Amino acid sequence: MRHIHDQHGRALWSFAMRLTRGNTSKAEDVVQETMLRAWRHLDALEESRGSQRTWLFTVARRISIDEWRSRGQFVEFTVDVVPEVIAEDTIDRAVQSWTVAAALNRLSPEHRTALHACYFHGHTVREAAREFGVPEGTVKSRLYYGLRAMRAELEAVGELASTSSARSTSNT
Repeated sequence: MRHIHDQHGRALWSFAMRLTRGNTSKAEDVVQETMLRAWRHLDALEESRGSQRTWLFTVARRISIDEWRSRGQFVEFTVDVVPEVIAEDTIDRAVQSWTVAAALNRLSPEHRTALHACYFHGHTVREAAREFGVPEGTVKSRLYYGLRAMRAELEAVGELASTSSARSTSNT
């Protein structure tokens, strides 16, 4: 834990300060809770499972979101002038990108290249099949199983709710 804190503590603190809009006490709570969860889930931080920083940032972001949601009621008020639109915070998008990239790196090379060709480069199945020198059915199979493996990887790091829990909540 000391190694994890030494390696990622400053970046996690900066991230928590942005999440809490500079509120030091809330940022301390976010960092402390993140490190506590890291201690409880050391297996998730094994280097073979991906980036420790990505996992820590994802947990911190979720803790902050949970805190924001648990405040209960939201106060609305009217203003004479509409405030200017604030630019989108790119930190969440960056964390999600790191998480997806780490999950992609854990896929087999065949699945990863098929997903890259069709989803990131916009190739059709026919074009990908010609490029790889394999039948179209093979590309379709690699896409199907690659997406399944990707879903499992993202569920493992908590980026997606598991489909079984999503189904059980929709049935209630």
